[in-house]
Amino acid sequence: MIFTGLHYETHQPIAVTVEGETIGSVTPTREPVGDCFLIPGLFDIQVNGYAGADFNLGAWGGAGEVRFDPQAIVARLAEAGVTRLCPTVTTNSREAMRDALALLAQLCQEEAGLEEAIAGFHVEGPFISPDDGPRGAHPRSHVRLPDWDEFRAFQDAACGRIRIVTLAPELPGALSFLEKLVETGVVGAIGHSAAEPETIRDAVSAGATLSTHLGNGARATLPRHPNFLWEQLASDRLSASVIADGHHLPASTLKVFVRAKTPARIILTSDAVSLGGLPPGTYAGGRYAIESSGRVVTTGTPYLAGAGFLLDTGIAFAAHSTDLGWAGAVRCASENPAQLLGLNADLTVGNRADLARVRFGESGPLEVLKTVRAGKVIFEKPGERA
Repeated sequence: MIFTGLHYETHQPIAVTVEGETIGSVTPTREPVGDCFLIPGLFDIQVNGYAGADFNLGAWGGAGEVRFDPQAIVARLAEAGVTRLCPTVTTNSREAMRDALALLAQLCQEEAGLEEAIAGFHVEGPFISPDDGPRGAHPRSHVRLPDWDEFRAFQDAACGRIRIVTLAPELPGALSFLEKLVETGVVGAIGHSAAEPETIRDAVSAGATLSTHLGNGARATLPRHPNFLWEQLASDRLSASVIADGHHLPASTLKVFVRAKTPARIILTSDAVSLGGLPPGTYAGGRYAIESSGRVVTTGTPYLAGAGFLLDTGIAFAAHSTDLGWAGAVRCASENPAQLLGLNADLTVGNRADLARVRFGESGPLEVLKTVRAGKVIFEKPGERA
């Protein structure tokens, strides 16, 4: 198969030839390509669920609107240009987390499409701060201290597929836990934390390489300086994932984050939840609401209860709100997350053929026309031609 479009960085017309599951050639073309661009397939390292489907068992208190349905989530993400992702299993009972990981691993083994899409699992919690603010929407009743034996049980259930663990480094035993985690090849991430700056430095020394959704899962009020936010921004050894949906971080904050971390250390993620993408209204017995803007909040409050948008929205917001531009935003949602996990995602001969044909607009989300994963078309907008 051959896919044509403008290269997302050079704006030169190119033809990408796919041979099996890999990119066979990338060459200039004189074929008319219009205003369509070819970009690497997007890579989302933190997805809890979307559109009524979840990667967690008993999500949102067992609300009837939510179901465990990894295939449905992967299919919806393909519409946003996402070819790889890390399903995120969040704070819950030991049994519920273990069972979700085991079921995800089983489905990956049974279904080639899921195996191709899922680069590894992200475990967010339960080893996070119990305090209001840093804990975010995670249930306090299931927050607990780092336990290496529990993690090993999780990894066994996941058949070794856990690639990222987010935890609060200030918890007793967290630093030694981080050291063991990194020794096994798992990315140690700082998140949902109220750590002092020196503890952040200790976590980096222990091997942490990622700040999970920096600026969120934090106290509403921090010391002017120093604080754990500046410490993470200043660390050249930490990449920072950010939720660029226009709601979790103001445009000015996102712009400053990008300048401080540099584009090479910014990872755009959706952190989408199962209520994202559903119609406005109240859910989970009235506990949560989706506003007309798509924001997911705790009913009757201004507090966010998760993210409701995918990377097609995040890329556009980052492109328009920061110095990244379209090309930089695409890299932060494709190549950067892939590199975090030791993978490749650029449009280079020999790499896996993950790409999308898109339009960059003046406003609104990225317009995805076609998505290709491992050489197979997994989404095509009605009316789109090759």
